[in-house]
Amino acid sequence: MAKIGFIGLGRMGLPMVVNLIRAQHEITGYDISPAAQAALTQAGGTLANNLPELAAQNDIVITMLQTGAQVQAVCYGESGIYAHAKPNTLHIDCSTIDVPTAQDLQTKASQNGLLAVDAPVSGGVSGAQAGTLTFLLGGHAAACSSAQPILQAMGKQIILTGASGSGQAAKICNNMLLGISMLAVSECFLLAERLGLSAEKLHEVVTHASGQCWVMDRYVPVPHVLENVPANHNYQAGFSLNMMLKDLNFSQAAAQHCDLKTPLGQLATKVFQQGKEAGLGDLDFSAIIKTLGS
Repeated sequence: MAKIGFIGLGRMGLPMVVNLIRAQHEITGYDISPAAQAALTQAGGTLANNLPELAAQNDIVITMLQTGAQVQAVCYGESGIYAHAKPNTLHIDCSTIDVPTAQDLQTKASQNGLLAVDAPVSGGVSGAQAGTLTFLLGGHAAACSSAQPILQAMGKQIILTGASGSGQAAKICNNMLLGISMLAVSECFLLAERLGLSAEKLHEVVTHASGQCWVMDRYVPVPHVLENVPANHNYQAGFSLNMMLKDLNFSQAAAQHCDLKTPLGQLATKVFQQGKEAGLGDLDFSAIIKTLGS
């Protein structure tokens, strides 16, 4: 049993905490939301009064936040966890953030006598609830080795990606592909409808043909083709359009930094930005189909 501090008890963080508690880990949590605080205590966790208290009391700190700036805010400064954590405390950042920030976190952790890894996740809210997340784990070998037993309580697969920041690099590339794929699958369903081919029949064809892909297999953007997809529930977010847009923006910033042209990634970013401007940002990213075809 490990003593773990968990910062960020949102739609992803809270079910991850629940799975850690089920695995008999001792959890102290922190979130500014009163609803999240209440959910933590109901799940069997302990609420920290502040970040220094959380850092000092635990051997491992996990962050699951929305932006790199938020992760830096809780880690750096006089009241941050890096200033108050015990030597050799392990920081596991499960947020999806930009690569330079991830690398800077690990550098500053080392300067403070701490260990840190980047471990962004794939699998969405349903994966967090089921404990079947995939973790993309980047960092020094010793830190990654220490992180793996903890991550196993929340996921089914841990992929070692390499040096610091490599987990974030892998996540950004994966989600650029996912965004592009969602647009392509959406356009195919719209075209099939115009041509008189049912969504069910298109799905049957593509899943047995060369166009097969993860979106078509598991996350179709039209209702009543698959069970348990957001399209069946008015696109209630599993992975929001806003979050997809954030990751696409990361991909384009990384591509620009590398002097690499990614025309499909650039177009996907533009289309999802249009979806946000159309008021779809809080819906699931598969709701982007609503903006296509006209």
